[in-house]
Parts: sequence; C-alpha cells; structure tokens
Amino acid sequence: MTLQIGSLELRSPVVLAPMAGVTNVAFRTLCRELEIARAGSTSGLYVCEMVTARALVERQPATLHMTTFAPEESPRSLQLYTVDPDTTYDAAKMIVDENMADHIDMNFGCPVPKVTRKGGGAALPYKRSLFGRIVAAAVKATEGTSVPVTVKFRIGIDDGHHTHLDAGRIAAGEGAAAVALHARTAAQRYSGTADWSQIARLKEHVTDIPVLGNGDIFGADDAARMMSETGCDGVVVGRGCLGRPWLFAELSAALNGRPEPTPPNLGEVAQIMRRHAELLADHHGEDRGLRELRKHVAWYMRGFPAGSDLRVKMATVSTLGELDSLLAQLDPTVPFPKDAEGPRGRQGSPGAVSLPEGWLDDPDDARVPEGADLMHSGG
Repeated sequence: MTLQIGSLELRSPVVLAPMAGVTNVAFRTLCRELEIARAGSTSGLYVCEMVTARALVERQPATLHMTTFAPEESPRSLQLYTVDPDTTYDAAKMIVDENMADHIDMNFGCPVPKVTRKGGGAALPYKRSLFGRIVAAAVKATEGTSVPVTVKFRIGIDDGHHTHLDAGRIAAGEGAAAVALHARTAAQRYSGTADWSQIARLKEHVTDIPVLGNGDIFGADDAARMMSETGCDGVVVGRGCLGRPWLFAELSAALNGRPEPTPPNLGEVAQIMRRHAELLADHHGEDRGLRELRKHVAWYMRGFPAGSDLRVKMATVSTLGELDSLLAQLDPTVPFPKDAEGPRGRQGSPGAVSLPEGWLDDPDDARVPEGADLMHSGG
C-alpha cells in the first residue's frame, strides 16, 4: 500500500505527526532504524518538530537546530507554524532555495490557548480568506520544484464552528498536495474520542488530493480500521508512538499485508532506550540529551514491572553511564505487557477555546492576526 504526495511516492501510507520536544532528529532516526530492523525497510514519512516560519526566516539558532536532519534521512519533512502569507512565502522559499527539506507541511491544528488566543493554530482556518492566502503563498514559493506542500488542521474551533470541509476545499484549490485532519475540535484538545466520521466526510468532500486521518491510532488494528471506515488515503500517528518508536514497523507491516513483528521484550526496550539516549546526546550534548530522555522514560516503561525507586532514578537520569547502570537492573526476559497498549500521552480536558476579541465576526477577514507569529518554534 503506497501513498503519493506530490512528487513523493511513499511505500507506506503512515506519517509520523510532528510533536514538540519529541520528533527531533534523534527520535526520527530511531523510528527509521527500528522500521528497517523489524520490517526490512523504511517506507513512511517522518516529520520534524514544528518550527515557526518567522523564526526560521530570522534564522534564530534554536529554530535552525530543530531543522536538523540525519544524512541518510529521506524524504526530509519540515512542518511550519505560520499566520502571515508574506512570511510563509519567505520561509518556504528559504527551504527550497537552501535545500532544507523535501516536503513542507503547515500546521493549523494546534489547540494550545497561547496559540489560539492570538488567532493562530486551530483558530486560523475560520478565517477562510487568510487561510487560503497562506496556503497559496507556500505553493507559489515551491512552484517549479519537487517540494510538495501539505496542510494539517482540525475539525474546527468547537462543535458550533466546524471548518474542516472549507479548509480542505480551499487547500486543494490553492495547490496543496494533500490534507490531514485531526478528527477533534480545538475545544476537545486531546480529550475524548476522535470523530473518524469527519475524516470520511472530508474524504467525500476533497476528491482530487490525498486525505490523511489523524486521531486515536494506537496500534496497527486502529490504522487499518481508520482507513477501512473512512476511505482515507493514509494515517498520521502522534501520541500512539510515544515510548513505542517501533510502532511504525508494525503499522507498515499490517497495512502492506506482512506479518507484524513481535513486540519487544524489556531487554529490547532497554536497548532501544539506550540508543535513544545516545542519539539525543549526539544532537543536544549529553547533559541536555539525557534531560530530554527523562520525559520518554514513563512511556517506555509503561506496563513493565519495575520498582518505584528504579523508575524515579530513571526519570532523573543525567549521564549515559548512569543510564547504563539503571538499565542493567531490569529483567530483560519480561515480555511486552498487554496493558501497555492503547491511549498514551497527554489527554487534557475539553474547554472553551481562547480567541482574539471579535474573531468569529467575519470569516472572510484576511487581516493577519497581530502578534500570532511570535511564539517559539516547537509549540
């Protein structure tokens, strides 16, 4: 089962969703290595952390560091957060002219209050004219190149303000190569259940480019069921791979009719954690790299037997040597626990969406929201 996104022909219809502080070059490399080791090849699309278009154009060092790709990484996929057509054009042109990536995705799905209250993220598609101008700017900047532009968004702001059908139609009309829908509203954030029926509606509404589905894919069965129930062309996986970077090998195998690899036992998970730490240390330096690993520890260890003292020490680890000592205390023969499957990562609670004053008054107001592009890259 393949997926064509513009010039990119992927051998698997599975996409890693950008996640702040997670999908850096270390995590993407680990996912790709495990897919090769467990499924025989790497075939999907692994998207880097979201970066802010303005920060990229201004060449802020932290943002440029986030756009690091491994030498063998292909295709290189970069996601932009953007609110301004002019800045969008400049950022996309910079990516193309400096050969920074092979694919540009744009994020209009972030539900975080500090983003939506300024008119960015999941709030922006409500402004149909502005949304269209932004997509058109990115497409114009990549004209004549092999770099496709794709767009990700949510169902809408809340149940009273759905925007996904208009957003899909507009994005396709402006030249986007694919669209992806996180089947929740901004008001839901990450809580409750994704409404896959809205992915099916979008697929019926947008027929000339691929439609990808996102939300509540925690295993291979979920991915297959989403594609069967909605007719979508591919799946985008976010929280389901937290602490399970081998998930992409399982998804690729299931969707391409191959036997799924056996989940790793605790000894194999320990080796994966060690490799993750090594890659993070290479990218950030050992001190910051091991601090970055800490948030992954609970995800990796979910469901496995380990004493509270050992878990606390692993969650405060600061050196590779210390990590080695702690991992050596685990029983490598323990099989992967059944209760480690299912939802993981942040859930949060639903709530009213923070919006700029008067934001809902005129959906065709194309003015750029003031100060909405000053946020830091990575969300």
